[in-house]
Amino acid sequence: MNRRVLRAQITLRCCGTTAPERTAGPCWQLFVVMTGSVSDWPVFTWPTSPQAPTVEERAEALASLGFTLAEDAEWEWCEDTTPEYHPHPLRVVLMAAAQIRPLDGGAA
Repeated sequence: MNRRVLRAQITLRCCGTTAPERTAGPCWQLFVVMTGSVSDWPVFTWPTSPQAPTVEERAEALASLGFTLAEDAEWEWCEDTTPEYHPHPLRVVLMAAAQIRPLDGGAA
């Protein structure tokens, strides 16, 4: 099995999302950052909610995509602001990232 280390990112989509499925309100999405087109990256979308997914929920989402946290990896949180083109006033948003690796025997 390839033991390469990749990166996962989790972010709150404040206005919902259209990919891979449309949501009507805020939701958290987890992306596995890979080479190639962003539209080809593995993604997991939690049901519409502004609540941040727990560590356990993040681990389950990663596993469903065929990944797990890399050894000794932790989620690192940072703040950003929504882009100026959003249809609401600028606001602070949270994002997190962590080093990950494919699960042994996984599809990744």
